[in-house]
Amino acid sequence: MTGVNGDLTRLSLNQETIKQWSLPELAEGCVKAGVPGVGLWRAPVQEYGVEAAARLIRDAGLTVTSLCRGGFFTAIDPAERAAALADNRAAIDEAATLGTDTLVLVSGGLPPGSRDLFAARERIADALAELAPYAADRGVRLAIEPLHPMYASDRCVVSTLAQALDLAERFPAEQVGVVVDTYHLWWDDTVATQITRAGAGGRLASFQLADWITPLPEGVLLGRGQLGDGSVDFRWFRERVDATGFTGPIEVEIFNPALWARDGAEVLAEVADRYRTLVL
Repeated sequence: MTGVNGDLTRLSLNQETIKQWSLPELAEGCVKAGVPGVGLWRAPVQEYGVEAAARLIRDAGLTVTSLCRGGFFTAIDPAERAAALADNRAAIDEAATLGTDTLVLVSGGLPPGSRDLFAARERIADALAELAPYAADRGVRLAIEPLHPMYASDRCVVSTLAQALDLAERFPAEQVGVVVDTYHLWWDDTVATQITRAGAGGRLASFQLADWITPLPEGVLLGRGQLGDGSVDFRWFRERVDATGFTGPIEVEIFNPALWARDGAEVLAEVADRYRTLVL
């Protein structure tokens, strides 16, 4: 299902795309622009107050399409693992309060001194086994997001959609799904097959957009590009995601200081225009 006549009925604005906006500004701006969904991040939501944020977004008539983030499951130290599990239970509770059924997971990189990717992924599976039933009881699905391989050492040892599905498929589909993020997956020549696999198994929990631009900035984390400024074929991704029967929100999540330095309403108008011309 695509938008009709370029409408924005599936568009969601991730909070980090216009980081300069407060939560009230985000709600007001999305309502004015006709954008029905928002993806939220835990730190600014906690600062505002989780229940207050839930009320603000609900009263604005908006939908929270995802909460980011849980994860970081790869620690070896028992105390660190226990702390991560406790933090993820808190994240699940926050997602439930906000009314979203999707908690995005950034699974964690290699612990200091370790080079064992396989063991790190097994620790992710162990954490999911503990957390998935807890999340399901609260109406929240855990969504494993594969990150580009350049983040494997420090942020996420899950680098491909196939790896994410290999983990997710150990659990019921209603408990653990996956995220398709164009920024992280555009380079993978198996991604079409894996999107089909995810759809067939009912695993598609979230679909996110950002462009890949080069040269990458120092630190690489804040190098996501505005739609259309880089190498990603967004319509190609959208068509393959839609072909699975996925009709959920399409969330634009961009980390870019140049966008944060601009007027938020101007950035949102540009996002909406690029979405209409490049995605639909």
